Amino acid sequence: MFIGIGTVINITTVIAGAGLGLLIGHRLTERTRSLVTDALGLVTLLIAAQAAMEISRRVLTDAVGTSLPILIVLGSLVLGGIGGSIFRLEERLEGFGGWLQTKLARGGAGDSRERFIEGFVTSSLVFCFGPLTILGSINEGLGNGADQLILKSVLDGFAALAFAASFGIGVMASALSIGVVQGSLTVLGVAIGSFMPEPHLVAVTATGGLILVGVALRLLNIKIMPIADLLPALILAPLLTQLAIVVH
Repeated sequence: MFIGIGTVINITTVIAGAGLGLLIGHRLTERTRSLVTDALGLVTLLIAAQAAMEISRRVLTDAVGTSLPILIVLGSLVLGGIGGSIFRLEERLEGFGGWLQTKLARGGAGDSRERFIEGFVTSSLVFCFGPLTILGSINEGLGNGADQLILKSVLDGFAALAFAASFGIGVMASALSIGVVQGSLTVLGVAIGSFMPEPHLVAVTATGGLILVGVALRLLNIKIMPIADLLPALILAPLLTQLAIVVH
């Protein structure tokens, strides 16, 4: 299989799952759709917890010590959040979702617009910024196969079905985000080869896990936070890890 097949499969499963969700969505009551979204929030929280626990992996603690991993993640999130808020990443992502809504969906205002944007933003964040996205895409770029992305594709397909039943066609539009984000990460993996050491990847995974906690809280309607503003933390995590290795 060619490099990039994992992303192609992922896009296909999301479009298929969202399409099926649109077909059966009218048969589901609001209570049922809300319950499905809550269930996805709980599963997302579980996946996020598993990823966040990577912070205690020995490969990272051996490299930077036992006390610095938490500071690396904290620094990445705080500094990344400051940068993301300055550049208004959340607003820009929502604005892009609104532009797509006018191109792909009927009705450009009111509840229809808000529902499209919510579906696009939420599903894009869930599908594009989890640990499997980062590690799977980079590993495929490194020539290690697309197994992780194929697993992610199956999970995303089922999630897209449930999301589309709740949020509508905006979920299908998130396939564009998958293509851009995972494609870029795969190209990055090809470019850097084996340059990034494992401790740096572990730090990225742990940081991404905490960002996913924010996504889960958003799905569960516990706390609506500008998750996209935290995304620069994924870039800062390996940089701070390298700084910690030097200091250590």
